[in-house]
Amino acid sequence: MKLSGFTLRIVTDFKLPRLVRDFVLADFVLLAGWGLMGPIFSIFVIEKIAGATLVTVGITSAIYWLVKSVIQIPIAEYLDRTDGEKDDFMVLLGGLVLSGVAAFLFAFVDTVSKLYAVQFLHAIAFGLYVPSWSAIFSRHLDKNKYALSWSLDSTAIGLASGLTGFIGAAVANSFGFTSVFLAAGVLSLLSALIVFFVPDLILPKPKAIARKEDGATVIKDHSPVSTAQ
Repeated sequence: MKLSGFTLRIVTDFKLPRLVRDFVLADFVLLAGWGLMGPIFSIFVIEKIAGATLVTVGITSAIYWLVKSVIQIPIAEYLDRTDGEKDDFMVLLGGLVLSGVAAFLFAFVDTVSKLYAVQFLHAIAFGLYVPSWSAIFSRHLDKNKYALSWSLDSTAIGLASGLTGFIGAAVANSFGFTSVFLAAGVLSLLSALIVFFVPDLILPKPKAIARKEDGATVIKDHSPVSTAQ
């Protein structure tokens, strides 16, 4: 398409590395699950937890953001310092499973102290998830499609949040808050399952690892050049 000498190229090639596609899907599923809770969470706190007020909602939000923000920095530093992607993969799976457990536990929260405890667990889960997901995802990007890959994930997050925001409210209205928390937990574990089935792209097979004694270069980690296929 040309406009006054300016050429606008519409990109139609969405062929991306398999791991990038799978990780975007996992991110979509995870955040779709937690997106179910978004519009109804504060109402749940006020209506279902004895003694809860708007201040309680604010403290709950603060716990999540402060704990997640603090914990993900040392986790990221550890992952960067450790060779290979096995550590990233295990931390990622741990974060996803923990997020599922946290979502299920919200269904049993009936006091303010329990609410804070589960929210703390929720924060730890995402403090593990964000740096490990980002580390693996970044290393497997096609070097010619950095912007497209990250934008695709951002779009997936936006779609997940937008669609499930309405669905979560409708489900809570018809079936109660517990059904929303259970659905969020199931989707978190489904996201972990998606990630679980791509380890062959993360953990190199023994026969594919070059040995130093053979005079070959040992690749300890992936890079966009070596994995964009």
